[in-house]
Amino acid sequence: MNLHELTLWQLHEKIKKKEVSSEEATRAQWKRIHEVEPKIESYLTFCEEGSLKKAKEIDAEISKGKTIKPLTGIPFALKDIFLTKGIKTTCASKILHNYIPPYNGTATQKLLDEGIVLLGKLNMDEFAMGSSTETSCFKKTKNPWDLERTPGGSSGGSSAAISADLCFGTLGTDTGGSIRQPAALTSTVGLKPSYGRVSRYGVIAFASSLDQVGPMTKDVRDCALILNAIAGHDPKDSTSVKKEVPDYTSSLTGEVKGMRIGVPKEYFVKGMDTEIEQAVRKAISTYEKLGALCEEVSLPHTDYAVPTYYILAPAEASSNLARYDGVRFGYRTENAKNLHEMYTASRSEGFGAEVKRRIMLGTYVLSAGYYDAYYLKAQKVRTLIRQDFEKAFEKFDVILTPVTPTPAFKLGEKTDDPIQMYLSDIFTINVNLAGLPGMSLPCGFTQSGLPIGMQLIGNYFEEEKIFKAAYAYEQNTQWHHQKPKL
Repeated sequence: MNLHELTLWQLHEKIKKKEVSSEEATRAQWKRIHEVEPKIESYLTFCEEGSLKKAKEIDAEISKGKTIKPLTGIPFALKDIFLTKGIKTTCASKILHNYIPPYNGTATQKLLDEGIVLLGKLNMDEFAMGSSTETSCFKKTKNPWDLERTPGGSSGGSSAAISADLCFGTLGTDTGGSIRQPAALTSTVGLKPSYGRVSRYGVIAFASSLDQVGPMTKDVRDCALILNAIAGHDPKDSTSVKKEVPDYTSSLTGEVKGMRIGVPKEYFVKGMDTEIEQAVRKAISTYEKLGALCEEVSLPHTDYAVPTYYILAPAEASSNLARYDGVRFGYRTENAKNLHEMYTASRSEGFGAEVKRRIMLGTYVLSAGYYDAYYLKAQKVRTLIRQDFEKAFEKFDVILTPVTPTPAFKLGEKTDDPIQMYLSDIFTINVNLAGLPGMSLPCGFTQSGLPIGMQLIGNYFEEEKIFKAAYAYEQNTQWHHQKPKL
């Protein structure tokens, strides 16, 4: 097996036993990137020189007897929404095309403190608004399983990089499914933790009551190791929750006997791809064979998720993106005659079409006369959606659903139809509205070889149950061992 094909935890074992150095792993990773990245286009910024220097420093510390943590010396990449001190952070937008942050975000800093080797920054939908990584103003990332298809979004650069073995671990952000949907479309593992479990400080904001940071990995154990590193209270983030962080790897027992799994009838909708439904149903029967108790459950307000989300998320985006005015940082128009023109032209030229669409939508629903009719009503529906889940978790340990209604769609297929694009997140949005943890993991392939993912949803701060269920399924199937042919 080539070094780049190892999982994060396998590479850690080799570094710990001194079978492989961090520099060797980093060089192997760069060899892979030079060979495959031109086909995939998952990276926006490369840090080759800096990463090799860092790997050598880590090896020197290891030789002096420094403790090797699970992420020490591991080549990593980050979605370009995470602030990285001294390294360009653009959020895939022209308006931030040359922005170099003066500090690290909390999640970035925690990973650096663990000893990761940062390879670079990954492509995404502009300001995380999109489901296909096609709204990036720099490049279109391809799905490693079919180069004519999307890797999902908005964390499509992250999902493609992990799937194509272009890094050993990465982080994404999830506002309406932006970790789980791309993970499902690329046969990788992606976790959106409970709202408040991981700090959002130093993550460029889209919709602050929905955004969450989470790992995207090659398998479930890697996911647990990264969550161990980034979870925990952060005084710099007022939405961060003071709750003890368990060791998530201790949940990886492989045992689910007696576990109660709810299957919501509203998630098997007319028009969804039959191969996806079959794969998810097969996963349910695998759990039953392993001794879990699977029963149907109802989440009656599911149908209201998409309209509710597309009122609340744009409203928050409209507020958050007001700071990009061409004055303090980022892009500024060159030919404005006065201050008003400078603001207007800088924003018009700096933002892409999808971002502008959402800012206008959000400004509209927050405007006088429409606030009560739209925004306030959407907040009330959000409460009903949360209560559906709370009721379901009185009976069940986890809830199992599909992640996407279709497999990966072709690049350009939905760009002219925003409604079709928004419906790509029909099964993931509810989890964000409720603030719950959810994981996507591989559960099969279509006949044409496209990945299929299933979603496990847990109660607040019960990520351990998700890990327990996910690991047991993964250990009894072979999907995570399959690699795209590149």
